[in-house]
Amino acid sequence: MQSFPPGFRTQQVETDGATIHVRVGGQGPAVVMLHGFGDTGDMWAPLAAVLAQGHTMVVPDLRGMGLSSHPETGYDKKTQGRDIAHVLDVLKIEKADLVTHDIGNMVGYALAAQWPDRITRWVVMDAPLPGIGPWDEIIRSPALWHFNFRGPDVERLVKGRERIYLDRFWNELSADPKSIDEATRSHYAALYARPGAMHSAFNQFAAFQQDATDNKVFAAKGKLAMPVLAIGADKSFGAAMADDLRFVASDVTSVVIANSGHWLMEEQPAATVTAIRAFLDKK
Repeated sequence: MQSFPPGFRTQQVETDGATIHVRVGGQGPAVVMLHGFGDTGDMWAPLAAVLAQGHTMVVPDLRGMGLSSHPETGYDKKTQGRDIAHVLDVLKIEKADLVTHDIGNMVGYALAAQWPDRITRWVVMDAPLPGIGPWDEIIRSPALWHFNFRGPDVERLVKGRERIYLDRFWNELSADPKSIDEATRSHYAALYARPGAMHSAFNQFAAFQQDATDNKVFAAKGKLAMPVLAIGADKSFGAAMADDLRFVASDVTSVVIANSGHWLMEEQPAATVTAIRAFLDKK
């Protein structure tokens, strides 16, 4: 696991109902990076190492994940978008670029849709948006059975077996399971084994129905105007990532990363970081 560059600090930001763990470092225009399930904000360390010399990096753990608190409610992405907006307020950051992956995409859209003037560019990586485009078709994929895998008995099944559960995602949704090394697996398995962590993670998926409703309301108000880079993995969403984003954004550029499954930052970090940096550095 790569560490964040020297000089990064961490702080706890109190939002409405949650405490958000945030890493902050670097200098220059702000970039907010939002992780997804199976990761925490730690996934962004390789990107932070490249961008921190010219950008202020803001790297939260989402509500209920990583070292953030585990409230019982608030896992709809509209609420989590407000979490991130409040983090920016506390840090006195008015505008920021946005980089997101997986569930982070969903939180990122809720953030950008509610405060479009605060997001200058958005990099969105390899996961759909609930209720948008072919969502109803996507969720019928057998690979996504975990969207409805939750409840007290499921939590009893997974308790103490978090590593086994997470291995399924890393093994089946990657192009090559060996690209997710043992150190990475052990690191995240320990974080997801913390009290309340899996309960909160399951609640992220349970909120998808509400997220779909909220996203349709957002989309009906008009498309996002900021430039968007849609990155898909060639063994996962591929060019369909950009197709999906075009339902909600008017200026979408597509990049497909070769020889990668869903876990772009773990499987193909160099190519992924290069694509993100080139997009964020555009004038």
